[in-house]
Amino acid sequence: MDDTVCPSLIVGLGNPGEEYADTRHNVGFKVIDKILAGKKPASSPPEHFSESVLCFFRSKGRQVFLQKPLTYMNLSGMPVAKFCREKGIEPHQILLIFDDVDLPLGKIRIRMKGGSGGHRGVDSVIAALNSDSFNRMRIGIGRATTEDSKTSDHVLSSFTADEQPVLEKVIAGAAEAVLLAVNRGVEATMNSYNGIPFDGGGEESSPVSC
Repeated sequence: MDDTVCPSLIVGLGNPGEEYADTRHNVGFKVIDKILAGKKPASSPPEHFSESVLCFFRSKGRQVFLQKPLTYMNLSGMPVAKFCREKGIEPHQILLIFDDVDLPLGKIRIRMKGGSGGHRGVDSVIAALNSDSFNRMRIGIGRATTEDSKTSDHVLSSFTADEQPVLEKVIAGAAEAVLLAVNRGVEATMNSYNGIPFDGGGEESSPVSC
């Protein structure tokens, strides 16, 4: 029996509004936007569903949905759970994309399940689904460089000019990883992308082609 997990719902976490658009907390939104930019015009036009933006594209004859909750981070799980109920999507068919202060900028980590690591958006999704058995992609944003800076302030800060080139590389790499997961499965994507540096440092491996 083929037990390959290929996600049917890709959820990027972030906060709505222009004031948050370029903050570290919004890298999940940025990955969704990058995927859509590469899929036009093959994806559906964005539409609103239960305080979220949704669109879809087809992969090997099946629909793959992309969702950006617009409830603000702490309530992200509500529209995710509602859409899953509407479409009969199970937690293991979800790939959740979000920022992680415990990873340096330029790194991504993909796992098939686990806790929230203190991320309130992930906490909300776990609570709304009553499950932590969804796939997740963590995008490193690094910790604040000053000891007196609060994590809450750091995640709502913008990337610096020096960080922008690395950010662009990691967002592009994360979008490629999502498409690989959709086409070849989450486990294959973990093997290909976990540990790859997108910051220009070290010896960079070549991800598997989608």
